[in-house]
Amino acid sequence: MDSLSFKTIYGKKTSIEEKIWMIMDASHQCLGRFSSKVALRIRGKHKPSFSPNVDCGDHVIVINSEKIKLTGKKWNYKKYVRYTGYPGGKKISSVKEVFNKDSRLLIYKAVKGMLPKNRLRHQIIKNLHIYQGSEHKHQAQKPILIK
Repeated sequence: MDSLSFKTIYGKKTSIEEKIWMIMDASHQCLGRFSSKVALRIRGKHKPSFSPNVDCGDHVIVINSEKIKLTGKKWNYKKYVRYTGYPGGKKISSVKEVFNKDSRLLIYKAVKGMLPKNRLRHQIIKNLHIYQGSEHKHQAQKPILIK
């Protein structure tokens, strides 16, 4: 068999395998490193059947989001900037403000920024479920704990 005759196979929506539910604990984890692991799982890049044009990732449940860590002076100096669309509508909020408002937003924003910037991101981000405590409402799906 000629080795040059192998073709790259791109999956379709109908050919993806069943999604697995998994739990990842955010306690005492660095935000960026933890978020990149979560983004890898919900995108599906850890699977041999990965296809960049299909949502083939798994569902990830993140628990203990209030125990996430940031290194260095990021608690004081890291800023989130958004624009409302009106003149003078630039809104700047620090990490402390976002964390005090809702600690789940830190992980959500970090993971969302690591996904592709297209229509597929909206489908992929639905596979992310973040909770502040160690309790979640997905026991019926029998999630697997990932270290």
